[in-house]
Amino acid sequence: MKEKHTLLYYIKRYKRRYIMGAIVLLVVDILNLYIPQFTGEITDGLQSHSMGMEGVMQGIGKILLVGALLAIGRFLWRFFIFGSARRIECEIRNDLFAHLETLSMRYFNENKTGELMSYFTNDLNAVRMSIGPAVITTFDATILTILVLGKMITHVNLKLTLMAIVPLFFIAGGGIWYGKQAEKRFREKQQAFSDLTDQVQESISGVRVIKAFIQERKEMRAFAKANKNNKDKNMRVVKLQATVMPLLDVVIGFSSLITLFYGGYLTMIGEISLGRFIAFNQYINMLVWPMIAVGDSITFFSQGRASYKRIRKVFLEKAEIIDESEEGQLGKSLADQLKISEIDADNTMQASALHGQITFNHLSFSYHNQNRNAIEDLSLTIEKGSTLAILGRTGSGKTTLANLLLRMYDAEQGMIQIDGIDIRKIPLDKLRKSIAYVPQDNFLFSDTLGNNIAFGSESKDKEKMEEAAKEACIHDNIMDFPFQYGTIVGERGVTLSGGQKQRSSIARALMKEAPILILDDSLSAVDTDTEEQILSNLKKHQKDKTIIIIAHRISTIQNADRILVLEEGKKAEYGTHETLMNENGIYANLYHKQQLEKQLVAQQ
Repeated sequence: MKEKHTLLYYIKRYKRRYIMGAIVLLVVDILNLYIPQFTGEITDGLQSHSMGMEGVMQGIGKILLVGALLAIGRFLWRFFIFGSARRIECEIRNDLFAHLETLSMRYFNENKTGELMSYFTNDLNAVRMSIGPAVITTFDATILTILVLGKMITHVNLKLTLMAIVPLFFIAGGGIWYGKQAEKRFREKQQAFSDLTDQVQESISGVRVIKAFIQERKEMRAFAKANKNNKDKNMRVVKLQATVMPLLDVVIGFSSLITLFYGGYLTMIGEISLGRFIAFNQYINMLVWPMIAVGDSITFFSQGRASYKRIRKVFLEKAEIIDESEEGQLGKSLADQLKISEIDADNTMQASALHGQITFNHLSFSYHNQNRNAIEDLSLTIEKGSTLAILGRTGSGKTTLANLLLRMYDAEQGMIQIDGIDIRKIPLDKLRKSIAYVPQDNFLFSDTLGNNIAFGSESKDKEKMEEAAKEACIHDNIMDFPFQYGTIVGERGVTLSGGQKQRSSIARALMKEAPILILDDSLSAVDTDTEEQILSNLKKHQKDKTIIIIAHRISTIQNADRILVLEEGKKAEYGTHETLMNENGIYANLYHKQQLEKQLVAQQ
């Protein structure tokens, strides 16, 4: 495994900024040492009457100058290190999102949305704290401790210094235990937050179903349970901190007590001057922060480590559906991938377009962890410019065929060909540009109707948009809206009816102007008159397209060039409407049932 997507990889990309920040921080720490020294010199000068007002003013001037330099230095190290941490956070988030987009549908089927969202929020925030504030805290605490101890030894007294630093060893030992506990508990806390996020996301997305089935109380109890688990895991982290931090204060208190008693004694016997004793106390106060920072650093690093382990698991997931040319991109950054994608896109546009002849050659396919085949030994050819209708019971493999054509999942080599080329040899970009797809769920983005219709098209031309909308029989509805094509449809198109969403999705597919069009049960929510008009428009304006229509209603598909009836993934029947009716099999029985239903409805 390459070093790509390790935390060190990202830090190396900004090593110059980190080095600059470290240098500035070192200068700041050195300057910090002079304030107690200047204070002690002023005290000793006043006590011995060897320093006049001019000397005092000079001393104060030095302190003010050091203070001004400290202010500038503290701004600069924040700019370099905190800025780098923010940039790394942004880069990881971009790379994480880009990587997620490469993963197969299987991964998203097995991982919940709420958990994936928590990687982008809580986990990345913890990582940023570990490479920003934690780095500052650790470096500053270490350097400041060394410099302060050196100054205490050389400028004040060795014995007093040794007595004062004894408690530091207790802090170091306790810090190792605390770090292990903090990482474990924080990992549990992050998982609890993921579960809570997923509970909220799923409940809000399904609020209509919850209300329709009067399940508010049940969902409230489920949320309360997830919320309590989140609270309990957070409390475990807080309790650990609440135990360790006061103990840290006790250790620091012992150090201050030793300084007060022993330092006071040395001052009384004249071994050190009063000014140096005051300076020593200031140095001890300067050591208090590094001692406290030990706990903070361990917390930040432990939390960041736990969070990055979770994020790293996503990066280690391998993309299953890739082009052969993409194998060399897997170790590159998002910026590099985008450049390569732009070049590939240009090359794809220049390459000859697909025409639309589709061949299934003994196609068999099963989903991950399923024993039976979703499609079994299917062989047929769909000629360029023809229409194939697919009919079958729920779970018979109709949508699976659409997913395999789009390479959402991969079949074995040679089982699917387009224009005589193995589908796995066709670049993904070129393949998916050549297929316009209307899925069952008719997903619309929280955007304007116009942008939703133009989503998959290279062009944003309003005339083409309106033409596609007219063919999909949605234009008149859109013109009745207050903002027409500028109407915001809400999350997942919530402001539209089921039929309007379906027709908007059809318009989006038609505007793409691809040689292959797949309609996956896309006319189920429209009335028969509208359905007939849309199918007539397709026949009239989409002559050269290869069209695959997946449907349950015979009226939708009876005029197709060929009709495929699937039964448990197998080709049960295949032919035109007339030949299938003559066979008096599954298709004929279904046709008679639907005709009877239509007559019963008409009589009511």
